[in-house]
Amino acid sequence: MTLRRASALALVSALSAMLLACTTVGPDYRVPPQAVVNRSSASAALAGSEESAFRTEPLPSQWWRLYRDDKLDRLIEKAFAANTDLRAASANLARARAVLGETETARRPTVGVSAAPAFGRASAAAKGLPEPLPDMWTHDAGISASYQVDLFGKIRRAVEAAGADVQAAQAAYDLVRITVAADTARAYADMCSAGQQIKVAQHSVDLQQQFLEMNEQRVHAGRGTVLDLSRARSQLEQLRAAVPPLQAQRRSALYRLAVLTGEVPGTLPADIEQCTVPPKLADPIPVGDGAALLRRRPDIRQAERALASATARIGVATADLYPSINLGLSAGSTGMLSQFGDANAFRWSFGPLISWTLPATGTARSRIAQAEAGSDAALAHFDGAVLNALRETESALAVYARELDRNASLKEARDQSALAASQARTLYRYGRTDFLTTLDADRTLASAEIALSVSDAQLATDQVALFLALGGGWEQDANGSAAGGQ
Repeated sequence: MTLRRASALALVSALSAMLLACTTVGPDYRVPPQAVVNRSSASAALAGSEESAFRTEPLPSQWWRLYRDDKLDRLIEKAFAANTDLRAASANLARARAVLGETETARRPTVGVSAAPAFGRASAAAKGLPEPLPDMWTHDAGISASYQVDLFGKIRRAVEAAGADVQAAQAAYDLVRITVAADTARAYADMCSAGQQIKVAQHSVDLQQQFLEMNEQRVHAGRGTVLDLSRARSQLEQLRAAVPPLQAQRRSALYRLAVLTGEVPGTLPADIEQCTVPPKLADPIPVGDGAALLRRRPDIRQAERALASATARIGVATADLYPSINLGLSAGSTGMLSQFGDANAFRWSFGPLISWTLPATGTARSRIAQAEAGSDAALAHFDGAVLNALRETESALAVYARELDRNASLKEARDQSALAASQARTLYRYGRTDFLTTLDADRTLASAEIALSVSDAQLATDQVALFLALGGGWEQDANGSAAGGQ
């Protein structure tokens, strides 16, 4: 009895010592000091924001409302509610949360219940008896509980990693959200731009038709030539040929809009297709600064959370170097069925289960090396996400600013071409200039108008690309729901 008591005390002492020595192995996560995001230049003002087309005010969460276009607002809200990519991202987020819940269950004791009534005969020979034992009912019923003692923080690190995975999945959802908003705005802008270009092309066709009719009158009056008439008809057909591709572009953009909003192509309301002016911004675009950009971009947040998860998994792998201890308790009743509940059939046990594979260092250290390599890769990806975000944003700022300059020049060229074409027509009507001069002036005007409409379309596309690079549109409102409304 004294020996048993001494053994029990020794076991309790060993467990107490291990519990007192319990720690969380592996590195505690923090953004590494050598990370690109810690460089002062990464959080400075954006170089391209010094242009007059921009201002350093914070980017609003619902940047598409800067266009003041109710149709665009409704389309984006519909996309947020029904887009298939967003639905898939939401399911991935739900899955990550479920994995976190599963990981957290390791912190709680597990309880099991068993009941095994049976009818039969035990082996008398196994018990050393010469006569067979009688047939009888037996039972074995009980309850058991076990708890894994997280001495070295393996469970804590696993929960930490799973929590970071949930946050990364949330960032991935936010990234899909801003992409859907930008794609919807781009498709809408493309459709409106195609409508504008169709209008411009049709206007050129109408002007050329009038010019052709004027030439027919001159030929009938004996003042023109058949050659002039043929050239005018050729110019008319060339202008007409530019319309069908633009109509196809408008239909294609409309179909993209339908799919982005979760609709079958061709089922959007007819009034959506009537847009003939691409969305424009009257005021300079608010872009904020570099620090706000890095905080706002979901892809950067996703990469940073992936780094946190990879760092926590180093601790999970390191914990395999140490013993695993489970505390178990079981109680129940075993015997003949008629003895169920009797004191002499009651049984119970309590004790630790210590498992430690020796030598364990080879496999465990290999897993640690794998986890550390995964963390290094995650850091490289995080640095790449930061650099790519700065590159995309600075490029978008430069492209948009230069397209504004080009658009202003094209407007001036269009105005001058319109003046020249009007003067040429007047001079031709009174016989003061030849037909080729007038035809060339009309061609120049048509080209200038088309170039300006293409530039207007490019401006709308560049604006959306800039908003996408700035990373806004995922933020939560005061009620906790996604900005933009679902």
